[in-house]
Amino acid sequence: MVVMGENKTGIEVEEKSSGNEELVLDGGFVVPDANAFGHNFRDYDAESERQAGVETFYKINHINQTYDFVKRMREEYGKLDKVEMSIWECCELLNDVIDESDPDLDEPQIEHLLQTAEAIRQDYPNEDWLHLTALIHDLGKVLHHPKFGELPQWAVVGDTFPVGCAFDESIVHHKYFKENPDHNNPAYNTKFGVYKEGCGLDNVLMSWGHDDYMYLVAKENKSTLPSAGLFVIRYHSFYALHRAGAYKYLMNKEDEENMKWLKIFNKYDLYSKSKVRIDVEKVKPYYFSLIHKNPITIRLRNALLAIVAHRMYLLAAIVRPVSALIS
Repeated sequence: MVVMGENKTGIEVEEKSSGNEELVLDGGFVVPDANAFGHNFRDYDAESERQAGVETFYKINHINQTYDFVKRMREEYGKLDKVEMSIWECCELLNDVIDESDPDLDEPQIEHLLQTAEAIRQDYPNEDWLHLTALIHDLGKVLHHPKFGELPQWAVVGDTFPVGCAFDESIVHHKYFKENPDHNNPAYNTKFGVYKEGCGLDNVLMSWGHDDYMYLVAKENKSTLPSAGLFVIRYHSFYALHRAGAYKYLMNKEDEENMKWLKIFNKYDLYSKSKVRIDVEKVKPYYFSLIHKNPITIRLRNALLAIVAHRMYLLAAIVRPVSALIS
């Protein structure tokens, strides 16, 4: 197995090989080395009941996530007006959302939020900001819910990546980027594209989805979360960076410091996924207390306008109809 431990700073994570039965995180959190379907975590080639659907998802995602698309979505959804909900109301909405991009879990997303938060709480009991970050890190997935405009999953979930520069080969199902218009655009297909070395990730446009939306919400609400918390929210799905080490040349010093916490968070975000349910009523008072300390209102533009805008985007993309993308 692999043992994950923290050093005296509580930040760095050491990995040591010691067997092959299970993964142990410092503090007692134990995770099997296989996911709920009996495969390795994040194995996108393993034959399973979810494999075909996950690959289809990434095909559509990679073809449609362009620089111009992301700019439009950020402009529209960054308005954050009209519809308001509390953090817990959004958590409950996620009872109706199952992430089609996830090969490791087919449970409602509220289960994943609480599994991640409780696992971190067990090993980092004094880092309440990290508990709250875990609770809200995927709340942006409400963008797929009818009350928030029902965006298609390819515009909400999945691994994220920079747009406006070359798509790194470490990105899951990279081959489908060949059909993305930016792939052959000389303005966007070079190593740096529209960016400069060391510009800082905050200046980089990421593929649009729940990560960037929740990041915008937290910033707009002037959240008291530290910089590391906002960093975790925006980049927790950026596996090409925190797993493969791609795009480091875009990072600045603050990004490098925050990356330490993102790598810690990722262990729990990934390996806490299981069929074991959290007793919601038992843990709810604790998370209510965190929400009270750091109130964040989930705001979005009028739901009707969101639906209209979404349909307009689909019509604008008619040159690449979805029926053709999934063939």
